[in-house]
Amino acid sequence: MTAGPVEARELHMRLPEKGMSKDEVFDRIRERKREDADWHGGKTFSLVYPAGEEVDEVLAEANRLYVYENALNPFKFPSLREMEREVVEMTAGLLNAPERAGGTMTSGGTESIIMAVKVARERAKLERGVENGILLAPRSAHPAFAKAAHYLGLEHRQIPIGDDFRADVDATGDLVDDRTVLVVGSAPGYPHGVVDPIEEMAAIAADRGVPFHTDSCVGGFLLPFVERLGRPVPLFDFRVEGVTSMSADVHKYGYCTKGASVVLHRDSEWLGHQIFMYSDWPGGLYGSPAIAGARPAAPIAAAWAVMSFLGADGYTDLVRTVMETADRIRAEVDAIPELHVWGNPVASVIAIGSDSVDVMAVNDVMDDQGWNLDRQLEPPALHMMLSPKHAGVVDELLADLRYAVVNHGKSRGAEARYA
Repeated sequence: MTAGPVEARELHMRLPEKGMSKDEVFDRIRERKREDADWHGGKTFSLVYPAGEEVDEVLAEANRLYVYENALNPFKFPSLREMEREVVEMTAGLLNAPERAGGTMTSGGTESIIMAVKVARERAKLERGVENGILLAPRSAHPAFAKAAHYLGLEHRQIPIGDDFRADVDATGDLVDDRTVLVVGSAPGYPHGVVDPIEEMAAIAADRGVPFHTDSCVGGFLLPFVERLGRPVPLFDFRVEGVTSMSADVHKYGYCTKGASVVLHRDSEWLGHQIFMYSDWPGGLYGSPAIAGARPAAPIAAAWAVMSFLGADGYTDLVRTVMETADRIRAEVDAIPELHVWGNPVASVIAIGSDSVDVMAVNDVMDDQGWNLDRQLEPPALHMMLSPKHAGVVDELLADLRYAVVNHGKSRGAEARYA
């Protein structure tokens, strides 16, 4: 889908001739921030994943130490090169990648996904002679895959999802053909929190000689620790032989500040399809591992710092808190006759729906109570991604939800919108 033209508007802001005082600058920033969503109070359910004051302090110090550096040239800043390598290796170990695996950090899940798709496109050209390739992803897959197809000149085809909101395995088999450059599954998918049938889908792709990508931007730093708690988690990572690449966001359930994700490939040799090298200009050799040239250093340092600070035990403790909160919410929703949870989410992404009330009208009341639950369609749902912060507000949240179900009016017509 192509966006329409951007409406032209008159420009009103100009660079001031005389700069403001430092106090005035920050007074204005603080004034504007008053309109922002209240993530500090646990009122938001996506975008920010607070993990507590100690983690905040670690992140703030790491960001402070690297606020000026540029990760474009790792030879000038070898500390960044080492930290990025170790973040990638720790993530690879977490996702059971083989010894020959390789990867890089990126600015976020979208860039990780675009890089994985680019590698698959190049491999399809060189190994199978595929031109005008097809990217095959579930309808519930993140829009970054449609974006990748758009940027990289691929056709984007959607795999239908079943009544359980997981990708349809039979339809996957029917849709894979000689032009398919990559098949995708989510672990878990953002809309409903369910894990696609990765083993079956990856096997179909492998049988046809097609790469398979597990999008674990949400789950990469979540599901391994859910499994460690002894809870059932479907196989989704490199233990599945047909999985050739993965994406995992450190700035979601890795609890890093924004701008930190990892893309991994089963074979490090495939990284050559991802890295851009150029020397036909006066400046000498230019190389970059992903889309960005200049890269902020702070997210790399912050990712290394928080992963090293928390360790597996720290992450497990945080995930335990998150899962206990998810259990509370699911049990309460099951006890409200008008509501139910869509599908069977494996972790902390929950979509709440209804067959008898307008959940968008319910969410209007939640909005009025100061909550920032996301809205989505197909089917209509109140959407939440839980963080450790929500353990402290779950009682208030559930009380307001019960009130909203009983006291809502007609929907004000607010749109479902992801970004």
